[in-house]
Amino acid sequence: MELDDRKVTILKAIIKTYLETGEPVGSRTISKYTDLKLSSATIRNEMSDLEEMGYIIQPHTSAGRIPSDKGYRFYVDQIMQEKEQEVTEVKALMIQRVDRIELVLRKLAQMLASNTNYAAMISGPQYHRNKLKFIQLSEVDVHKLLIVTVVEGNLIKNKMITIEDDISQEELLNLNIMLNSSLNGLTIEEINLGVISQLKEKAGNHSRVIDLVLNEVAEAIRADEDDLQIYTSGATNIFKYPELSDGEKASELIRTLEHKELLQELLPDSSKDGDDTGIQVYIGDETPLQTMKDCSVVTANYEMGEGIRGTIGIIGPKRMDYEKVLSTLRHLMRQLDMTFKNEEG
Repeated sequence: MELDDRKVTILKAIIKTYLETGEPVGSRTISKYTDLKLSSATIRNEMSDLEEMGYIIQPHTSAGRIPSDKGYRFYVDQIMQEKEQEVTEVKALMIQRVDRIELVLRKLAQMLASNTNYAAMISGPQYHRNKLKFIQLSEVDVHKLLIVTVVEGNLIKNKMITIEDDISQEELLNLNIMLNSSLNGLTIEEINLGVISQLKEKAGNHSRVIDLVLNEVAEAIRADEDDLQIYTSGATNIFKYPELSDGEKASELIRTLEHKELLQELLPDSSKDGDDTGIQVYIGDETPLQTMKDCSVVTANYEMGEGIRGTIGIIGPKRMDYEKVLSTLRHLMRQLDMTFKNEEG
């Protein structure tokens, strides 16, 4: 005899009910909770089969059933399998989404370079001014705490810290409540000295723990900046313009376009307020990079909502076709906006 879907549903209902009540479970109770819409008599027959198969036992002649060790094992294995499936599906969805966004940005950079005959760059979307959503402190060993930090966008960071103090479970609970009630919804800039002083005062003897936790929170909120992706295309277009095709100048420009650390100088300061998505034009000496002093650089910032931003840039000679570049950028910004809205949908 095998466990069909109906038996599995009834067995799960028995176990869940027993876990909640601690009392043997009868067929009438199960009939109220299952979605099978079966009669008590049918459920009794299924329960008899489950008992014969060793998944449940009847502790007393007239009592209901309780799970056996075999039943518990099946239930736990089922839960683990279901959770693993959920994790796999979420990972697949996230990979698909990331790959999709990366593909879109790469294609758009190529299109931008092709349409303008200049070099193009697009930075991947980043979270700026992330807000803290949740903090959880858990003791994993003596003087060792696990800090789980959840920030806007459901980015999760885990960090283990070592503390000098002994801390009770009650004190740890109070710290969790205090940290979440004081910090949830704040950006790292808003966690100022006043907020920190109040927290340390409330923490009393555990003020040092507050220092350690806040350091990790700050690192978690800013961590995404290290993962910045910048996609470039059209670097060889530089050779089409005599004033830029000089061997040394061209080499410096191409080297700059190959290093995201250098290109970050063209991106807006993420620590500043504002949601400026307007177009910026840098001509010659106005450009932030020394290697682009003979160029013009036109940038535009796209906004995806909830502080998620990226930058589009075009690099060409000072005599670039500004009208065409500005028109192309505006069109591309609309495309990005539509693309990412579709991604979210």
